[in-house]
Amino acid sequence: MNPKPLEGIRVVDLCVVWAGPFATMLLGDLGAEVIKPENPHVWQPMTRGAMARPPKILLDRSIAWAGALPDNELTPRPWDHSPTFVSLYRNKRSFTVDLRRPDGMDILRRLVAVSDVVYENNATGTMEKLGITYDSLREANPRIIMVRVPAYGSTGPYYNARALGVHLEAVMGHTLLRGYDDADPSANTAIYSGDYLAGAQGAFAVMTALWHRDRTGEGQLIEIGQAENAAAMFTQAIMDYSLNRNVQSAIGNRDVNGRFPCGVYPAKSPGTSETMDDHWVSIHVETDEQWRAFAAAIGSPAWAADPRFATNDGRAEHFREIDAHIADFTREREDYDVMHLLQAAGVACAPVLEASRMFDDPHLRARDFFKRQTQQTAGTHEYVGPLFKFGETPIEFYQPPVMFGEHNDYVYREVLKVSDQEFESLRAAGHIATEYDPSIP
Repeated sequence: MNPKPLEGIRVVDLCVVWAGPFATMLLGDLGAEVIKPENPHVWQPMTRGAMARPPKILLDRSIAWAGALPDNELTPRPWDHSPTFVSLYRNKRSFTVDLRRPDGMDILRRLVAVSDVVYENNATGTMEKLGITYDSLREANPRIIMVRVPAYGSTGPYYNARALGVHLEAVMGHTLLRGYDDADPSANTAIYSGDYLAGAQGAFAVMTALWHRDRTGEGQLIEIGQAENAAAMFTQAIMDYSLNRNVQSAIGNRDVNGRFPCGVYPAKSPGTSETMDDHWVSIHVETDEQWRAFAAAIGSPAWAADPRFATNDGRAEHFREIDAHIADFTREREDYDVMHLLQAAGVACAPVLEASRMFDDPHLRARDFFKRQTQQTAGTHEYVGPLFKFGETPIEFYQPPVMFGEHNDYVYREVLKVSDQEFESLRAAGHIATEYDPSIP
């Protein structure tokens, strides 16, 4: 088997929550050795879960992806089983160290000296308070590449603002654009697409920096402002304002280019939105030819032959009437049946799958989208697999979602070459642990 694309590259993961960990996950999938220093005396909110030792009532009332545990039961090590963590921390190593203390910072400097990349996405100022700057990292390793991914950059009026993805969405204006035209923006559910975009861009930036270093010997500092990066999600609105001074508003699931019909329609369902098993199907007609194919596929009903609907301009004017007719057709049929019917006719169509239904999707199964992993204390579960398929360098799960402090021996003894005496001294000082300090709730 050929070497993995990033084999031999070591990344120090100082990331939190989502945007940073997603980037380092991509690098780990590509074969980089990703090492995450974790502090047994400090809890990072939203990274290994909501709390180190959550009460049962929190499990019962939390959003599943943020606060659930396997079988919704408390475990001795809940920090190892948080959904947000296990989905982002495969192919990584964890060791513990208290970076607030001089001897802990010395450990970090020694790790940086034998690494290639330091990646962080903490709130602006966090690294500086610890004494971690690009200049200090260069003192340890002149060839180091540092990637910083703050919410709004390190300069400008918002630079010091704290933010999660939902805050980015609001400040950027995306929350105003992605809602329905008959609903207030406050009705929108939270999304975190900006985190994923920042992660993908950050991983790409690391690879280009490595390419540059291989040719020049130079490391570099890279900063990615998440808000600026995620603005690509609504380029059409930015350009429309820049060129035409037109302020776009929410259009629901319609086509931003004004092609009709385009929407999400109810399908035959076993339940309702209240029971969370309602089914929906997306349909997008892009041309007049596709409109005629669509009409024929659904049985050429009389309403579809209305001359008002023959052109896109006419369909745009009467799209709500058309949507009502389409919904009458789709709600009596299974979503996958509608998909196969319309795709066969050359019309874009797909079910809108609630997450648990993705496990049964034949396309995802054919692509090996899910992989089984066994974690020591959580058992065997299926996880979203690597996003790449390379013919000559297969991408696999080399390491299940990492346990807290799982690689203390490896990092300290093999990477940092500490002596037995120093190892025991660091353990006695509270740096080396496999559980969070009992004082952390």
